[in-house]
Amino acid sequence: MRAYSTSSEEVLFARNLLKDWAGEGFLSDEQYQRMEQETVSELRRTNIFLRLVLFFFTVVIVGAAVGLFFMAFSWNSTSQAVGPLLLIFAAVSYAAAEFAVSRGLYRYGIEEGLAAGSIALLCVGMAAILFTSHGSPKSNGTEFLIPATGVVASLWIWHRFGLFYAFLAAMLFVPWLSGCWTSSHSAQHLIVAAFYAIGLVTVAGLRSRHRFSHLNGEYSIVEALLWFGIYLTFNLQLSSVDLFRQSWGDPRSTAEFSRTFYWATWVMTWCIPSAALSRGLHRKDRFVIAVGGIIAILTLVTNKSYLGWQRHPWDPMLLGVLLIGIALFLHRWLSKGTDGIRHGFTAQRLSGKDKRWMNAASVAFGLASPHSTTVSPQTGGPEVRFGGGDSGGGGATSDF
Repeated sequence: MRAYSTSSEEVLFARNLLKDWAGEGFLSDEQYQRMEQETVSELRRTNIFLRLVLFFFTVVIVGAAVGLFFMAFSWNSTSQAVGPLLLIFAAVSYAAAEFAVSRGLYRYGIEEGLAAGSIALLCVGMAAILFTSHGSPKSNGTEFLIPATGVVASLWIWHRFGLFYAFLAAMLFVPWLSGCWTSSHSAQHLIVAAFYAIGLVTVAGLRSRHRFSHLNGEYSIVEALLWFGIYLTFNLQLSSVDLFRQSWGDPRSTAEFSRTFYWATWVMTWCIPSAALSRGLHRKDRFVIAVGGIIAILTLVTNKSYLGWQRHPWDPMLLGVLLIGIALFLHRWLSKGTDGIRHGFTAQRLSGKDKRWMNAASVAFGLASPHSTTVSPQTGGPEVRFGGGDSGGGGATSDF
């Protein structure tokens, strides 16, 4: 059961569509004003920047409140009461998130920070109980309870509040869970891939019921994440033996895999992008198509490392030329269709979301590479002294 009513989320979905249509000139001002009055929502929202700030400060406040409580009562990490108290704080944080939602907050940052804090406190509390009671969680085989709790709690937050990054958190707990069950790295990869594949099949089944509802976009993002997770699990040049450390062709991280498993994963790195692109094109799903394109590029980037071939400095340049050629070909091919449309696809921008995505990508690129656009300080030339006059203005000398 979701925390928000279906009617409220559908109204927000319709309101976002109205803004896109009006921004592209598909609606007149009179039409927009009339239809906007019919899509008034009681939910309270804010812009993305204030949302991030509120999320950050909420998480900080939750952590500070918990730390202040333990400092006030002089409890250290070895106390047996720490674990149960953290579980209580997790319940309080989750209850506060539910209360914030009941007050109409929707993607406001505050309820998201409280929900994320409840997951963190729950997992830390479970770890404190296991470590305190048994010294080491591996001594009695209960270490899997910590990541399992994280998976279940994250999936519940995703289902309850519709936060896609909660689903991503659940995916990140799965590699940890597989490491608790077996020490075989090949088996760990297969377990993670099996979990993601089960999730992909489940999400694909659920999407068929909500194709024309507001939930379709949410399921689209989740399906794209699962495709990406499956690919990273099989690409041994990107995921190391413990699925966390980047290897990028380091032979020490792949030598422990059997030859059959190694080459089977190489085949999968070519099959998965094809399957993802086929799925995205069939459903006209831009998120799945985007992920399919990204993992196809990653396959081209890591293929030489897989095959043990020598990498050259000009390889990125050749890849860039190839991608530019593909983009130009697709744009020209789509533009030559009837009214610029082929099989339901067009190269024309139909929504203001494209503009916002491009602006966000530009900002992200600028933040990720600030030094690439920083002007280097110029070496100052010799000091120039003005001359030619015996005195400056107001009786000053010529050196003034």
